[in-house]
Amino acid sequence: MVNRTEKEQLVTSLHDVFSAAELVVIVQQSGMTVAESTDLRRKMREAGAGFKVAKNRLTRLALKGTSYESLGSLFNGPTAIAYSEDPVSAAKVVVTYAKDNDKIAILGGGFGKEVLDASGVKALASLPSLDELRTKIVCLLNTPATRIAGVLQAPAGQVARVIGAYGAKDAA
Repeated sequence: MVNRTEKEQLVTSLHDVFSAAELVVIVQQSGMTVAESTDLRRKMREAGAGFKVAKNRLTRLALKGTSYESLGSLFNGPTAIAYSEDPVSAAKVVVTYAKDNDKIAILGGGFGKEVLDASGVKALASLPSLDELRTKIVCLLNTPATRIAGVLQAPAGQVARVIGAYGAKDAA
């Protein structure tokens, strides 16, 4: 039995999670084994996201005063929340996991103040992650720089060969 103090701490903890999260995904999970739940949590941690199962009433209390307050109606039945500070990672992991496991279904979520339905969460999951975007930008920035360096080196190399040839001619 959870006492009142523990419930207040749980609500405060969840409120902090909702306040810091860029993305919240609500899933309905029924019949998941401990091993499946542990596996999902591990995958979430690896992606920099989190996964919590909490009582709906306490979760609705924790939503108050956050940008996700409008999601309270989704908390009916056996629900859990996936969340991340990255706007894509929690959605990616949950959508991928739901494809292989019929014990979890996406109900919806929130991205900032935007309320998302299940298809909105799936669409968000199809976007590249922040790290993937950073990698692409760095590659785009580096490619022209390497081309410029190659173009600049070619004339300098030709000038050096010409000067070397004149030097060799004069020595002869």
